[in-house]
Amino acid sequence: MKQTLKKFWVVHDSKSQPLISIIILNWNGKNDTLECLESVIKIDCPNYFVTVVDNGSTDDSIEAIKTTFPHVTILETGKNLGFAEGNNVGIRYALRKGAEYILLLNNDTIVDPKILNALLEVVTTHPEAGILGAKIYYYSEPSMISFAGAKWSNNHMHFEHLGIRTIDRGKDFQEIAPSEYALGCALFFRSNIVEKIGLLEPKFFLIYEEADWCFRARRAGYKCYIVPKAKVWHKISVSFGGKESPLHTYFMTRNRLLFAERNLPIKWRYAIYKDALRDIWPGFSLGKGRTKEHWLLKRIYWEILRIYRELVLRYQEPTSKAKIFGVRDYFLRRFGSGSTGIWKLNKTVQTHQD
Repeated sequence: MKQTLKKFWVVHDSKSQPLISIIILNWNGKNDTLECLESVIKIDCPNYFVTVVDNGSTDDSIEAIKTTFPHVTILETGKNLGFAEGNNVGIRYALRKGAEYILLLNNDTIVDPKILNALLEVVTTHPEAGILGAKIYYYSEPSMISFAGAKWSNNHMHFEHLGIRTIDRGKDFQEIAPSEYALGCALFFRSNIVEKIGLLEPKFFLIYEEADWCFRARRAGYKCYIVPKAKVWHKISVSFGGKESPLHTYFMTRNRLLFAERNLPIKWRYAIYKDALRDIWPGFSLGKGRTKEHWLLKRIYWEILRIYRELVLRYQEPTSKAKIFGVRDYFLRRFGSGSTGIWKLNKTVQTHQD
């Protein structure tokens, strides 16, 4: 245990390596966070410190972390601030402590011991690099890639993740490569970027906040690269019920619209608006009357009735309901954690699944 504690009590020597802050956000994720910390203490790099930001957990996460890792700094927010603002709390603390580099790390990940050395090597040899991302693998399938870079698809109007579900045989995605953004589950950056572009945008709460931040950094002249030697294994969306949860669907729907508003040209922004509306609202088409008896007003009446009936049916299904909430809240400018309705819906679905 003494050896474990020593890893967290790092003395900064400005003549050796730069000081690195690792920030882990926790929200009712005791077991995941403890496992993550166990992997972090094995990192083969002498000059880093670890901060856990607790986002208002109601389980015994804080006590468990204090007991197992008493030298880890825990910052308690007192409530769930979301991924963006929760990490902002940790970033502000890292800046006060003089960290030159910061690694945001999801609590539902484990890391390769050489991750920091791999990231430092690239950021040193690539002065234009402001943000670096890790190669992400599935926790449940350790040799299967989940993320090796991202590019925006104008055809599909969303990001495509490179390498997804590819078995890593040591041939593909082995070189440092530019990416439009790095995943927030393992996001490494120069701390001075924050002074130039600011912190993560709290409006997103969850999802798309790292893409928005990377786009802002790129507009400011920084490059974003994926570092294949920096490896992370991710449990994928454990913290809010998985990718099929209403909560995930809600934030994906709402925040894609917000991301488009903040980062994309008008042409693609309107295309995404139309796509989102089409996804929740049945196509409105008057069609052509087959006989002279199909008067225009009559056709309008039956079309409205059809749409209403379909919306009622769709509203009963959790995924469709979450999408409707997401589009509604975007246009009503309800950002951050969103309306209470989506959290109630998510809780109801989880209760039924249990």
